[in-house]
Amino acid sequence: MPVKVSVVVPVYNPGPYIEDCIASVLRQSLPDDEYEVIFVDDGSSDGTPARLDAVAAEHPHVHVIHQEPSGWSGKPRNVGIEASKGEFVMFVDNDDFLGDEALERMYDYGVANEADLIIGKMAGKGRPVPVELFRRNRPRATVENAPLMDSLTPHKMLRRSFLDRIGLRFPEGRRRLEDHVFVAEAYLRASNISVLSDYVCYYHLKREDASNAGFQRFDPVGYFANLREALDVVERYTEPGPKRDRMFRRWLRSEMGERLRGNRFLKLPDDYRRELFDEIHKVIAERMGPSVFAQLEPAHRVVTELAGAGRYEDVVALAEWEAAVVPSTALESIAWDGGALKIAFSAEYSAHGAPKTYPADTAVAPPDGPPRTVADAVARLEAGTAARFPKAKADLMMRERETHAQFFQPVEFTRETVPVEDEPGRVRLVIRATATVDPATAAAGVPLPAGLWDAFVRLTIGGWNREHRLFPASRDPLPAMPLPGVAGGRRVLPYWTVKESVALDVDKADKRLGFGELRPEDFTVAGDRLRAVLPFHVAGDVKAALRLTGPKRAAEVLEVPATLSPDGDGRAVLDAPLPVRSVREGRWRLALCLVADAPEPRFFTLPLAVRASPVGLKVVPAPRTLAGDEYGTGAAPGVIRRLARTLPLPVRQALLRALGKGKSARQEGK
Repeated sequence: MPVKVSVVVPVYNPGPYIEDCIASVLRQSLPDDEYEVIFVDDGSSDGTPARLDAVAAEHPHVHVIHQEPSGWSGKPRNVGIEASKGEFVMFVDNDDFLGDEALERMYDYGVANEADLIIGKMAGKGRPVPVELFRRNRPRATVENAPLMDSLTPHKMLRRSFLDRIGLRFPEGRRRLEDHVFVAEAYLRASNISVLSDYVCYYHLKREDASNAGFQRFDPVGYFANLREALDVVERYTEPGPKRDRMFRRWLRSEMGERLRGNRFLKLPDDYRRELFDEIHKVIAERMGPSVFAQLEPAHRVVTELAGAGRYEDVVALAEWEAAVVPSTALESIAWDGGALKIAFSAEYSAHGAPKTYPADTAVAPPDGPPRTVADAVARLEAGTAARFPKAKADLMMRERETHAQFFQPVEFTRETVPVEDEPGRVRLVIRATATVDPATAAAGVPLPAGLWDAFVRLTIGGWNREHRLFPASRDPLPAMPLPGVAGGRRVLPYWTVKESVALDVDKADKRLGFGELRPEDFTVAGDRLRAVLPFHVAGDVKAALRLTGPKRAAEVLEVPATLSPDGDGRAVLDAPLPVRSVREGRWRLALCLVADAPEPRFFTLPLAVRASPVGLKVVPAPRTLAGDEYGTGAAPGVIRRLARTLPLPVRQALLRALGKGKSARQEGK
C-alpha cells in the first residue's frame, strides 16, 4: 500500500517521557502498511537511541535516524521530511502523543477537502493550546476567516508535494520560533487549510520536570530577532493592509503584550524583566503601526502602546493593577432536562475579592497616542472594556481531568449592566448564561467518553479572556446536585469536587451511585416481575439487565433483561422478569447493569438478594460475606481490620485492599 502519512518525531534526551509518544504512534487506527514513523535522534545521550532501535526492530513501519546533535529541532524535522515516503507529513514532539485515530481522521479530512495543511484539535495538560480555533470544523480556513494565527506550533499534517513545491523547510540551528517562520509561510502559501475540531488529535503535555523546550527561559535578544524573521515572512507574502495587520496582531498580542501583563510579568526577576521589556519595545517601535494597534482589545492595546513608548515603570504599575483582576463564576442551578443537564450560571470579573466595576458612560474618545499616565491607562482600559461589552461572551467547556481534552457546550446568555449603589456612575458587567450538556453529544457531537469532566467557564470581556472553574453561588450549604442519570448510553454523576467546583463523573463512579442505600422495602415482587423505584434519572426507556447469582460456591448465574423508565417524579422505575422456574431455593444475590447495550456492560452488586422458598420470592438483605462487599454490607469489617494488625505487612496490605481501602480519591471521582 502507498504510505499515506509519515510521522516525523525529532528526539533529544526525552527519557521516559517518550513512552507515551511511542505507544500512541504504534496504536494508530491506520493499518501499519499505510503509515510510517520516523524518529530522528538528534544525538541523544540517554538510553533513548537503544530504546528506539528496539522499537524499530519489532515494527517494520518504524524507522530511526541517528545524527550528531544539531542544537534544536529544525534540522531533525528537515531530515525527517527528506526521508519521508508519505503523501502527508505529520510532525510530533517526543514528549507529546496522538489520539488513537488522529492520523486516519486528519488524512481523510485533508484528502476530502484537498488541503495542503491539516490542523487537528489539540489538548494541553499544563500547557496552553488554541481554543477558539477548534470551536467547530473548518474545511476551508484562511488567516482572514479563522483564528489560524492562534496556532503557530508545527504539530500539523502537511502535504509532502506542497512542501517540495514551495521548498518549505524549517530554519536550522539553535534558535527559537523556527516553527513560527515555517507555519506562517505555510499558512500564506497553502492552496487550502482544513481544521478538524470534532476529535482530539494531538495532546501536549508539560513534563513533571518542566524541561519541555518551550518552558525554558529564553534570551530576549535572540528570541525577538527570530520573531522579526517571522514578521519578514509575512511582509514577503502579503501587501500592507488588513491581512498583514491581522497576522501582526497575533505577535503583538501574544508574544509581546501578554508577556507584559499581570503576574506573568511581575514574577520575572527584575533584571530579566527589564531586558525582556527593552526587546519588546524595540520590535513594537520598529514594526508595529497604528493599524495593528487598532485591532487589539483594550487590555492588550493599552499595555503595548505603553511598551512602544518605552515607559517601563508605567507597564510595571499597570501589571500590578491588572494582577488583581480575575474571573469569578456562580452556579445558579443545575438540573436534568430530558436527557441533558441544564446549567445556569453567571460570570464577571472581580478585583480584590469584589466585583469589578466600570464607568457607566461608554462614550470613548478615539485614542490619541499612548495614555499619559497610569491612571489614564486604567481609565482608558475600563472605558474601552465597557464600550465593547456588547461583544462579551461566556462559554462553558467540559474538560477531561486526565487528558485535558475539552469541548464547548451550547450556551445561551444575556449581558447585564448592573448599577453599583455606592459608586455613582459605575456599573458591573455580568453575563448570565444557561448551558446545555447532553452526554450523548457533548464531545463535539458524540457521547462523552468515560472520565471525570470538570466544568470551566471561559469569560471574554474587552481583552480579558480567562477560564475559571464553575463554583456555586453559595457554599453554605452547597446546593444539592441532581440525581445520577443514564443519558447518552452513559452513567452520568454530577457532583461537587473537593474544591467545590462542578464536575461530571462519566462511567467511573461505583459507590457514589447510591446502590448501597437500597433496602428490601424499595423492591416489590409481583408474580414473576420485580419492580423498584431507583434514585436515577432517565429521560425515556433504557435497556438494563439484572443478574442473579445462586447461593452455592459454584453458583449458577442467571441474567434477565430489564427496563428503566421515568416515573414522572424524576426517578427511574426498574422492571425486570424473574426466572421463577430456574430459581432454586436459597438467596440469589442481585446485580444491576444500568446500560445493557453498552460496549462493556458493567454490573453493580446490590446489597440485596431474592430469597426463593416454597411460598414464593422475596427481596431480602444480601447474605453477608467474610470480606464484605463494595457497599459496606459485609460482616464486621472493623473486626477483620483489627485482626489484620497481627499479620505481616504485605498480607495486611493485601487484605485491606480487598476491603476496598486501595481505591484512590481519583477513582472515587473526587
